[in-house]
Amino acid sequence: MEDKAYKILANELNISGKRAKELIDRGLVYVGDRKLKIARALMPLDTKFRVEMPKHPSVIYEDDDILVLNKPAFLDSYDVEAMFESVKLIHRLDRETSGVLLLAKNDKFLKKAIEEFRNRLVKKYYTAWVEGVVYEDIIIDEPIHTIKGPKSISKIDKRLGKEAITIVKPNEVQGKKSKVDLEIKTGRTHQIRLHLSHIGHPVVGDEQYGSPTKAKRILLHASKIKILGKEYIAPEPKDIQRYK
Repeated sequence: MEDKAYKILANELNISGKRAKELIDRGLVYVGDRKLKIARALMPLDTKFRVEMPKHPSVIYEDDDILVLNKPAFLDSYDVEAMFESVKLIHRLDRETSGVLLLAKNDKFLKKAIEEFRNRLVKKYYTAWVEGVVYEDIIIDEPIHTIKGPKSISKIDKRLGKEAITIVKPNEVQGKKSKVDLEIKTGRTHQIRLHLSHIGHPVVGDEQYGSPTKAKRILLHASKIKILGKEYIAPEPKDIQRYK
């Protein structure tokens, strides 16, 4: 016999159907090594699920103006903001992206920091595992147009797109996967993911932008930010340190 996945999960964990759907929608539920993506998918009643809850953010730096965190994957930036009192997000990271996240502790600093982002004075660095072998530096200068919605998607669009520049540097190769270091000169929605896909090297696990590899998450990490004369570095999680 079969039933909808979220109902089986709710019964297995003794939680509400709504909570079970939320866990599945957040990408936290697995069957074996495969992530469960559709809450209403029909599955055998004896299916055994595994829920992997995200870790709590760790503090990289804190003073009277700023709180710098190493955000784990699978935490929404707004959920992180809600975990701490009297802070406001300066910028955001995609839910599956780990790494440096900046929060302001007062409105004066928030305004100053946002101006730095707006004026492109902030240096943003990432590390990712990508499909294929990357053996030379690449500069990607392709305009991006984003279609907003429940699940936003970005496209290269010469007419409607806004300027977007990504610098790619090879770091390591394992089989047919490459570890690359990235710097983005702009901050368009899904910029790194789309640009890497555009050159035939989508981020591992990024099925939305063409990765054929099943992974627990999109293997993208915000490694470093330089802002207002200071540099903040987020140590790489295990899945970024080594692909396998």
